[in-house]
Amino acid sequence: MYAFKSDFLRIMNERGFIHQISDESALDQLFAKETVSAYIGFDATARSLHAGSLIQIMMLHWLQQTGHRPIALMGGGTSMIGDPSFKDEARKLLTPQDIEDNLVGIRRNFAPYLKFGSGPGDAVMVNNADWLMQINYVNFLRDVGRHFSVNRMLAFDSVKLRLDREQSLSFLEFNYMILQAYDFVELYKRVGCRLQMGGSDQWGNIVNGIDLGHRMEGVQLFAMTTPLLTTSSGAKMGKSASGAVWLDGDMLSPYEFWQYWRNTEDADVGRFLKLYTTLPLDEVARLEKLGGSEINEAKKILATEITAMLHGREAAETASETARKTFEEGALADTLPSVEVAKSDLEAGIGILALFVTAGLAGSNGEARRHIQGGAVRVNDQPLTDDRRVVTLQDLGPEGVVKLSLGKKKHVLVRPV
Repeated sequence: MYAFKSDFLRIMNERGFIHQISDESALDQLFAKETVSAYIGFDATARSLHAGSLIQIMMLHWLQQTGHRPIALMGGGTSMIGDPSFKDEARKLLTPQDIEDNLVGIRRNFAPYLKFGSGPGDAVMVNNADWLMQINYVNFLRDVGRHFSVNRMLAFDSVKLRLDREQSLSFLEFNYMILQAYDFVELYKRVGCRLQMGGSDQWGNIVNGIDLGHRMEGVQLFAMTTPLLTTSSGAKMGKSASGAVWLDGDMLSPYEFWQYWRNTEDADVGRFLKLYTTLPLDEVARLEKLGGSEINEAKKILATEITAMLHGREAAETASETARKTFEEGALADTLPSVEVAKSDLEAGIGILALFVTAGLAGSNGEARRHIQGGAVRVNDQPLTDDRRVVTLQDLGPEGVVKLSLGKKKHVLVRPV
């Protein structure tokens, strides 16, 4: 294995970020001799990124910490098309206003991890709509399109997957990889960007950009990809049973974010400590060796460190304390997620199935009924077996709330208003 000399690539390698690099030796030499600008692209398909994007954000964080310049490329232009890579079907097209609203939210996701500004090591955020929306189609075909082989594009795994399944791949989506390649060249011309980073599913798109840079500008550009992460049980990162693990605190509370990481599988603790925290590797090694019930302490540290980076140390400690009171002392913590219902509705009585859906603990009455039949539901810490149960004002505890629980880890307080 290649022994990296530059700080950034050495850290990336030691902490498990690297899946593939286009030219290890040349990129290492570049990092060792100058300040490197590198970018990762993020499409604006939602109002927030989720935990599946954290590995990419952490790469940009380490890039800046080692004295280099991170570029967060917002896909204001490409989001109007949608990346077809390894997707089963076409994405729903977004309006320009949808995209702009999403970009406003996504910009906030980066603030805890990157220092933005105009200095040589400051992070910058750019929007590819600034150049893609100005393209003259005929000129683009002549100047850029002529460098792409359709035969080669059809051979990419991301395209073959759709075609082999006889699923439609529109000409609109087919153009996505050309636009992404052009982004790389445009960023090189505008800010001297030499490296594009991304998940391993982006390798083909990034290599297209490297090839286009060589053909159009005569420059050597570089690619670096991360492994596509799943949990040990095969679940996708950034998704939980109740939905996406959003980075925006208004879409997912710091407590719920903390709980997602606290529920990490034993086999993943060491790997996630390396990828998602800045803890020294000797401390990670110590925590990784813990076994039995002690592994739970490592999980709490993992959850607290990740939450602290995103939401701040105070919010992380509060989430940790809330969990301790809830699970270890059995107390009713004020900072548990809550939902408000009309007092008049509670007076009349609310069916437990509907209340679980309202509280976000189930997606439908049928799902709530299955949880009850499986013995996973409690009301005010008392097991519930009757799916016809009606919750009323009589169920309010001394704190003036009803506590709904699903399993050991999910709790919501129902507050009458």
